[in-house]
Amino acid sequence: MNTADLDRENPSFLGDIEAMFDFAAESLNLPDGLAEKIRICNATYVTRFGVRLRGRMHTFTGWRAVHSTHNNPAKGGIRYSATADQGEVEALAALMTYKCALIGLPFGGSKGALLIDPREWEEHELEKITRRFAQELIRHGFLSSGTNVPAPDMGTNEQTMMWIADEYRRLKPEDINGMACVTGKPLGGNGIEGRTEATGRGVQYAVQSFFDTREDAQKAGFESGDLRNQSVVVQGLGNVGYHAAKFLSEDDGCRITAVIERDGVVRRPEGLDIDALRKHINETGGVQTFAGGRFDPDGARALEDECDILIPAAMEQAIHMGNADAIKARLIVEAANGPTTYEADKKLRERGVIIIPDLYANAGGVVVSYFEWVKNLTHIPFGLMERRYDEKGHRTLARSLELMTGRDFPKESEAVFFKGRREIDLVRSGLDDMMRSTYAELSRRWNDPADPSKDLRTAAFAIAINRIADAYRAIGI
Repeated sequence: MNTADLDRENPSFLGDIEAMFDFAAESLNLPDGLAEKIRICNATYVTRFGVRLRGRMHTFTGWRAVHSTHNNPAKGGIRYSATADQGEVEALAALMTYKCALIGLPFGGSKGALLIDPREWEEHELEKITRRFAQELIRHGFLSSGTNVPAPDMGTNEQTMMWIADEYRRLKPEDINGMACVTGKPLGGNGIEGRTEATGRGVQYAVQSFFDTREDAQKAGFESGDLRNQSVVVQGLGNVGYHAAKFLSEDDGCRITAVIERDGVVRRPEGLDIDALRKHINETGGVQTFAGGRFDPDGARALEDECDILIPAAMEQAIHMGNADAIKARLIVEAANGPTTYEADKKLRERGVIIIPDLYANAGGVVVSYFEWVKNLTHIPFGLMERRYDEKGHRTLARSLELMTGRDFPKESEAVFFKGRREIDLVRSGLDDMMRSTYAELSRRWNDPADPSKDLRTAAFAIAINRIADAYRAIGI
């Protein structure tokens, strides 16, 4: 019995990912052995290092998995979690491979984790631990702009990435591209505008793309492509869930009717104030005493609430065989990595529930990380060379129109029309374009009667697998 078979008997996160891969790969005409080569993780580095803190030596365990190097560098976040393990890291690395291939980014897939609860340590202690972890990754070739580029994930943030980048710069001062060794850095540390919001913004663009494709929206029972007043349940109001909820409610008019957090769920049928709720969570650590909604300690049950759209934006395997039959949402948008198990995914497909898969919906972060990586390698901010040129061109055009028509240019349009493109404008435009063009390809495959991909997840895996296979064929493997 091979590893994949064992994983199916014991439904682990890695087993779910491999089962989804196999389901899609079965219908593809791949040479013997190539599917297995694509599926397996190339290498996993395990490190156990000591740090002297609080008067004694503490030993920490960390991992960095490289799933594929069909493109270099390998790209993927680093998470700090008290429940991290090697299987989880390898599953996340595999998802990164397929995600980058689907979107068309020139990266292989990687992922890292440190077995630690960051809430148990002071900031100066976390810095010391992080720098030691970075030293181990650098020493063993798992950190550099050309081979392996981490980013923030659960339990880490832009400060964590800055510590890693600074440690790399300290140990490799001759590397002129050293700041590109990580992405998700603060703006003051050669980061990029829009990175913090990127994954949530990508979720918004994914939902918009789905609703803009009338045929697909109708498959989920939506009569029109209008997002206004659609009810949304969000699981997890961390960085991804917060931005997705904020943008969908403020820009598209959705009602966020429930938000699920560690201590329970808060509901308000008319729609929650997302900024107020996020502030409350930051101040109190939960949703229990939030005055703007009704609290229920049974957060898991809220996944089964009546709603139009369900957005799991927390941990993997949140939707499983124990609750799949009770899910009432017409559309599930996987803002988290691996929130649906393989068996639950199959059950939901049979019920006709549409799922926008994590391979696509969750890709906004790595897209903008790509922009940041390119910015660091070119050593020039986006928009610097063309911004003033664009402004002058727009003003010239406006004055020409005034002369031709004998009318003044509308004052209410001047601020937008005359403004040159800033970095944030270009980042959002690039992300929007990549998400929309990718969805168009997914939809074409899904709706092609001659294609065996009968759902968006299978279509996403098929596109990704074919692109990786093409990369291996190109180098003679």
